[in-house]
Amino acid sequence: MNILQIKETCLYIKDLEISRQFYQEKLGFEMIGRLENRHIFFRVGSSVLLCFIAQATKSETSLPSHFASGNIHLAFEVNTKDYDLWKEKIKRLDIEIIQEQGWKKGLKSFYFRDPDGHLLEIVPEGIWD
Repeated sequence: MNILQIKETCLYIKDLEISRQFYQEKLGFEMIGRLENRHIFFRVGSSVLLCFIAQATKSETSLPSHFASGNIHLAFEVNTKDYDLWKEKIKRLDIEIIQEQGWKKGLKSFYFRDPDGHLLEIVPEGIWD
C-alpha cells in the first residue's frame, strides 16, 4: 500500500477576496470552490490548495476542526523550461522575490510571499530526484 501524492494542502488566511485575487488573478490558479466567510479552494496541477479563514473553521462540528496559526511554506513545481517565465511573471506582478537558491544539478528555485505572509517557492521538475 503506497500513498500516491499529497492531494490537498491548506493555508489559513485572513481575507478571501485578497487571496482570490492573488492566487486566481495573479498566479492563474483555477478557483474550484468558495464559501463566503469560510474558504476558497484552487486547483493547482493535480492538487488542491485549500484556503480557510482559520476562525471560521476552528470550531467546526461537521468535520474535524481545521485551524492553525503562523506562516507556512509551499513549493509549486513547474516545467524546467517554464522556470524563468515564472520568475519574470512574479517580477512583472511586483511581487518581491525574496531569494533565489541554487540546488543540485544546477537547478534553482525562488521564494516569495503571499498576502498573508506564507512563504511560497517555485521549483523546477527534478528538484527532489
